[in-house]
Amino acid sequence: MEITIQLKSAEKQLELFGPADSHLRLLRDAFGVRITARGDNLLVAGRSAAVNRVAEVIDKMQKHLLSRGSLTPDDVNKMLIVFVDSTSIVADETLTVYSHKKVIEPNTKGQLRYIQAMLANDLTFCIGPAGTGKTYLAVAVAVSMLKKRQVRRVVLARPAVEAGEKLGFLPGDIAAKVNPYLRPLFDALEDMMDFSQMRKFMEMDVIELIPLAFMRGRTLNESLIICDEAQNTSPLQMLMVLTRLGRGSKMIITGDITQIDLPAGQKSGMIEAIDRLRRIKGIGVVELTRSDIVRHRLVQNIVHAYRIGRSVTSKRAARQNE
Repeated sequence: MEITIQLKSAEKQLELFGPADSHLRLLRDAFGVRITARGDNLLVAGRSAAVNRVAEVIDKMQKHLLSRGSLTPDDVNKMLIVFVDSTSIVADETLTVYSHKKVIEPNTKGQLRYIQAMLANDLTFCIGPAGTGKTYLAVAVAVSMLKKRQVRRVVLARPAVEAGEKLGFLPGDIAAKVNPYLRPLFDALEDMMDFSQMRKFMEMDVIELIPLAFMRGRTLNESLIICDEAQNTSPLQMLMVLTRLGRGSKMIITGDITQIDLPAGQKSGMIEAIDRLRRIKGIGVVELTRSDIVRHRLVQNIVHAYRIGRSVTSKRAARQNE
């Protein structure tokens, strides 16, 4: 089979192909196809399944290059991870949201497993370092299910725990006081729907963004509930959140257990809940890793460097205590 792919930007061909065509070589090696550049087109020849996957990857490469202005070998490798030795992402794992400009899809195998777990289970825990899409993909699943009328409302909650610094008195009403803690959830929502539509849903209580403490005493039916930054919940808080799950609802609990801001000696409710519940049917546990980070390429290296640093410090402390 042979297909012709028209390039979207002739000016960015060199960046698309990579230094000395290195990006094209990655595609050739991964899928066993022939790729030939002819003017503003690429000719891809090989087995039909492989050719179709290459076309999908090249389309993602072009969109990434046009939207972000650059394309690195790391970016290409992450795109390949999703397609090589796996079936192409099916429609149920490509999330349609209210923004007409985009669909949201996983960029790594870990993110693919995460989306599959959220769709398959009524309760999903996701842990992983910064930049892996824990919050963003959870909000995307929530918005997608809301659009398909699979849930009646979306409830987004976070514990109001300060990250290593005391902010002191915050001016304004309760909404103004909690806004800094909920800002990452606002940012994700604003990327998936118009601001006016988001405000309308919030006024109608179709979408709620609330501090964790405001969930006490409620039963949430036909809802998708997201508890973000859950590594900063106490065991009692986590039990309170988990027992809000009502009829026809789903819940997604996300957090980074390497960044716990609780007082020294206090156990994370998220860690305890995963230990107690991970073997119960209908509960999914997904762990994203450094390879799933989709922010700036340096974030992977920063996370790795800090992890090594903590490991070395722990070993030194252990030797000193012997």
